[in-house]
Amino acid sequence: MDTKQLRQHIRQQRRELDIQSRNEAVLQLCERIANNKLFKQSQHIAMYLPNDGEMDLRLLIEHAWEQNKTCYLPVLAEPNVKRLWFIPYYPDSKLRNNKFGIPEPVHPRKMRMRKTLTLDLILMPLVAFDPQGNRIGMGGGFYDRTLAFLRTRQHWHKPNLVGVAYEFQKIAKISCNPWDIPLQAIATENNIYLAGQ
Repeated sequence: MDTKQLRQHIRQQRRELDIQSRNEAVLQLCERIANNKLFKQSQHIAMYLPNDGEMDLRLLIEHAWEQNKTCYLPVLAEPNVKRLWFIPYYPDSKLRNNKFGIPEPVHPRKMRMRKTLTLDLILMPLVAFDPQGNRIGMGGGFYDRTLAFLRTRQHWHKPNLVGVAYEFQKIAKISCNPWDIPLQAIATENNIYLAGQ
């Protein structure tokens, strides 16, 4: 299967998951992440709202709020710029769908966004992953462009990048491109995979 076929296959599998299996996986995943040292030590955490059958992090977002952590959601940057901004997300934040149908916080243009390099942790969606920390996303390259600065980092490696997926999204090996930004870990309902271990 080439990347395009693999992406279509896993997205379809993800969308067809029954409600009970989905809810059980979400509970297991959110508990696994909430109890992880990296999550506990992070104060500024970017997450996402589910789209296209992605693993749902809303329980984890609520838990983060209860722990007085600040949550952020990705929003599309200026039109025709394939980058993301990270906007604070609160219980009373108003949302609207972007051009892909993904909910984003409504924000004034002058609102101060959090610089990506000052986030402690980014929990990011993916379509497929391998245990080495490589991921296949939806194909737009938004996260890779936004996080490109990490390729030149020698020492300080914030933010930590953790992919979020169902266990069935794991494959043995992904061929990566030079612009791909690897993950440090991947969290599923069954495990937290540390890249390369």
